[in-house]
Amino acid sequence: AGTDLRDATAELEWAKATLHDAASYPSAAAAAGREPPRTPEDIGRLLAAYEEVKQRHEVLDFDDLLLLLAGILGDHRDVAAEVRAQYRHFVVDEYQDVTPLQQALLDAWLGDRDSLTVVGDANQTIYSFTGASPTYLLGMTRRYERATVVRLVRDYRSTPQVVGLANGVIAGARDVPAGARLRLSAQRPDGPDPSFTGHDSEPEEARAVVARVQVLMAQGVPLSEMAVLYRIHAQSEAYEAAFAAARIPVVLRGGERFFERPEIRKAVHLLNAARKSAEPPQGALAEQVAEILRDDWQAEHPPAGGGAAREAWDNLAALVAIADGHPSLASYVADLEDRAASQHAPAVDGVTLATLHAAKGLEWDAVFLVGLVDGTLPLVHASTPAEVEEERRLLYVGVTRAREHLALSWAAARQEGGRRSRKRSRFLDGLAPAEEVVRTRSKAAPRTLDADGEELFGRLREWRRLVAADADMPPYIVFGDAVLVGICGTRPSSLAELGRVSGVGPTKLTRYGDAVLALVGGADPASIPREPAG
Repeated sequence: AGTDLRDATAELEWAKATLHDAASYPSAAAAAGREPPRTPEDIGRLLAAYEEVKQRHEVLDFDDLLLLLAGILGDHRDVAAEVRAQYRHFVVDEYQDVTPLQQALLDAWLGDRDSLTVVGDANQTIYSFTGASPTYLLGMTRRYERATVVRLVRDYRSTPQVVGLANGVIAGARDVPAGARLRLSAQRPDGPDPSFTGHDSEPEEARAVVARVQVLMAQGVPLSEMAVLYRIHAQSEAYEAAFAAARIPVVLRGGERFFERPEIRKAVHLLNAARKSAEPPQGALAEQVAEILRDDWQAEHPPAGGGAAREAWDNLAALVAIADGHPSLASYVADLEDRAASQHAPAVDGVTLATLHAAKGLEWDAVFLVGLVDGTLPLVHASTPAEVEEERRLLYVGVTRAREHLALSWAAARQEGGRRSRKRSRFLDGLAPAEEVVRTRSKAAPRTLDADGEELFGRLREWRRLVAADADMPPYIVFGDAVLVGICGTRPSSLAELGRVSGVGPTKLTRYGDAVLALVGGADPASIPREPAG
C-alpha cells in the first residue's frame, strides 16, 4: 500500500539520519521505540536491498550526499583544506533539530576550528521522529569550553499575555535539562487574554472559530494574519467545511485539502458506488459505511505509531464520523459530495489551516489552537514520557506562533449529538479555568451578541432546525452558525442588505431570504413556510 511505502521510506531516512546501516537498524529501532510498518528485520533487509539497487544503478539520494561529503572531508586532507578555506565561519539555526548525520558533516567542515554560532531552543524540539536531537545544542559548552552562551529571553513577537501562557505550558515539562529551562520576557504592550473554550462537538468548535474570525475581520485583522492550528491532518475537515460555508477562503499549509487526499477520494468513490448498488449493505448507517470501507479502514485496529498509515486511518475515521446524524447512505454521500464541491475553490489570500509541525517558524496576529483533547494532544500513541513531553513542546510551539490574539479550544464529541466522552488536554491543567465553567452549550448564542441578538439567534436556529428536518439534511447546510451571527449583528431589513452578509449567496438568498427577513422582523419560526413562495 502507498501508506506502507511512505512509512518504510521514513524508516530508511531515519536510519541514515542517525548513522545506522542495515545490520544495526533493528537494534537501534528497538532502542528508539520505533514502530515501523514491517518488522525491524524486514526494514533492515529493505535498507540493504535499497543500498544495493542504488549502487547497481550508480545513483545517490540526498542523505548519501551528506555522508559522502563528510567522508571526503575526513579522508582527503587537500579537499578538506580547500573547503575549510572557502567556508571559514558557520551559523546554524534551529540547532535543536540537528540529526547525527548533519552533525557529522558540520564536524567535518569545521575540523579543529571553533568559529561556530548556533541558535536553538530545546523547548522547540519537535522532530525527534526524524532523528533530530537537542543533545548537540545542550552539549555545546562541554564540546567548546570557550563558548559564550547568550540566552535570548526577550520576546519581541508576542504580547505579555501570550508569552505568559507559553511560559506556563513549558513550566509543566518534566525532566528538563538545566540548559533547556528558559522563561521568556515579553517586550510588547499588553493585549487580550488568551481564551479557553470547550464545545460539545467538533463542528460547533469549528463554527465558533469562524464566528471569531468574522469578528476579527470586522476589527481589521487580515485573513492572512489568522491561522487555525491542529495536531493531525484529519482535523482539517471540520474547519474546511465551516469556512467554506461562511465563504471565507483558507490556505492549507503542508498538506492536501481533505477531500483531495487519496484515501478520501477512494472512499467517496466506494460509498457512491454502494449508494447506487442494487444490493447496498444493510444495518445501521455506521455499520454500512464500515462494511463498504472494510478493505481500507479497520475501525477496531488503528495502525501503531504516527506514520502515513495512521494518518490515512485518522482521515477515514473523520470521514466516517460525518455519517452521524444522517438518516440514509444516500443523504450521507450527498453531504460528502456537497462538502467536497464547496472546498475546491482555490484561495490566494485566506485563513491558514496547518498542523502544529507545519506552523513551525511562522507567526500570525491571531492563532486558534483547536482540538486540544487527550488522545489528540498528546496523541494516543505517545506512550513514553519522552513522547508525551514532545507533544507538550508542540503545544508550546503553537502558543508562541501568536502575536496578539490566541484562542484555545476543544470538543467533547467528534460529531453533533455524539457521546461527549473526550477530555480536555492534560497540558491545559492549571492554565485554563475549570472545564465546566468554560464549556459552551450547543444552543447558546455567541457572546458577541447583545440580548436582542441572542433572542434572534435562538429563533434563527429553531427555524434552521425545522428547515433541515424537512429537507433531510444537516442544519449547517442551510446556514452555518457564523452566518446566523452575521445576520444577528446586521439585522438586515431588505434582501439587498441580507445578500451582503458573508455566507448568504444568491441561491440561499432566493431560497431563504424572505423567511430570514420575517424572522428578523420578529416572526415565530414555526409560522414561516419552509419553501419559497411561487
